[in-house]
Amino acid sequence: MNKINTIIFDMDGTVLNTLGDLTTSVNYVLERFGLPKREESEYRHFFGSGIRYAISCAVPNGTPEAVIDQMLPVFKEHYGAHCLDQTRPYNGILELMGVLKEHGYRMAIVSNKIDPAVKELNERFFSDYVEVAIGEKEGIRRKPAPDTVEQALRELGSTKEEAVYVGDSEVDLQTAKNTGIPCIAVLWGFRDKAFLAEQGATVFAGKPDDVFDKVRQLGKASS
Repeated sequence: MNKINTIIFDMDGTVLNTLGDLTTSVNYVLERFGLPKREESEYRHFFGSGIRYAISCAVPNGTPEAVIDQMLPVFKEHYGAHCLDQTRPYNGILELMGVLKEHGYRMAIVSNKIDPAVKELNERFFSDYVEVAIGEKEGIRRKPAPDTVEQALRELGSTKEEAVYVGDSEVDLQTAKNTGIPCIAVLWGFRDKAFLAEQGATVFAGKPDDVFDKVRQLGKASS
């Protein structure tokens, strides 16, 4: 019997292609502060550990922490107004979620994005499938701490033994490890296969419909 009945998804780079809007918003902030903008290809490596980390990677070396503190609210205001300009689900994601729902799987999204944005994006794109969406907020540690995943499991009424994590970055791999659940690393997101393998990934999905097959295989292995 397949024990796995719960799928915890990362958001950016896993279910949503958010790179364009994130790039635009951070570059807007950099320009506002008189700093050079970055290319979208550079930002692929900056995101995954929250917006402060991404901005700290984007600014020139030696930029004071106090300046980054000032940049954060500017980003949040701009991104809040523009987080749906270019952002769309990756091709095949909605179909995957539909198949998972048909087979009785419960789904959640956990992210290091700010919580209001996570909930807004989930409501906009995935509300027919995803029951719980949790982002960065007071009182809960960001990934790779297990807090957001554990909170999602509690809200879903699921256990670690019943869950699998799906993500695209080293942060996701570490989050799954810290939670004590298996991880499926997707290859359409912000990191490539070689990098993910170096970070310890052993189960990969090359396209969204591979996820369903991998979940079933992991479930059989755990039964």
